[in-house]
Amino acid sequence: MTWIKICGTTNREDALAAVDAGCDAIGFVFGASPRQVSASSAQAIAAVLPADIAKVGVFSDHSAHNVEEIARQVGLDVIQLHGGETAEFARSLFQDSPDNRPLIFKAVWMLSGEEQMLREFASEDVVDGILLDSAVLRAGCSGQGTELIRGGTGVTLDWDRARDFASQLGARTRLVIAGGLNPANVGQAIRTLQPWGVDVCSGVERSPGVKDHDKLRTFVAAVRMNSGSTAA
Repeated sequence: MTWIKICGTTNREDALAAVDAGCDAIGFVFGASPRQVSASSAQAIAAVLPADIAKVGVFSDHSAHNVEEIARQVGLDVIQLHGGETAEFARSLFQDSPDNRPLIFKAVWMLSGEEQMLREFASEDVVDGILLDSAVLRAGCSGQGTELIRGGTGVTLDWDRARDFASQLGARTRLVIAGGLNPANVGQAIRTLQPWGVDVCSGVERSPGVKDHDKLRTFVAAVRMNSGSTAA
């Protein structure tokens, strides 16, 4: 069955609603975002989750010490690197406790030039999974330059192009797809890409950081209806 992560969770009620809907993982955003939570808030939410629900921390250019400290405080099962982290950085994590190392996923964006990053991280000894996501460029403050917005944009991933990216992954590297997924399109995305997992944020929200519980249930049902034996 396809692994389902509900990301950008900011409160206990939404987390439990996602669990009741049938998700496999709850994601906490620790980087700058309208959905950002503190380590202590994530710890409090994590404490009420069933043991079989994976707790995922989303980090963006944090220091290795900060990633490891938060992971231990919250009890994270998966680290999602969502910034400009290098393969060397990913390898450096949890060197002092390799037996208790969480899974490590790296987000890669469907932008020109990202193919090299994908190849770098797709090596089986670097990360456990690759998350393909959409990103947008918008004008910076006062019209100065552009700013890359990573994740939570609601912009739909180019699934056909993503299929070409995904073909470069090693056989044991988990593929997770994100980028504009919602209850109406997740079935087509799964049929096109056959991913190990899906990651949704804005597609099941009423407003940034606040989940729509009906959309949560509808999204999970749509995934289950279209899932094959892809997760392990």
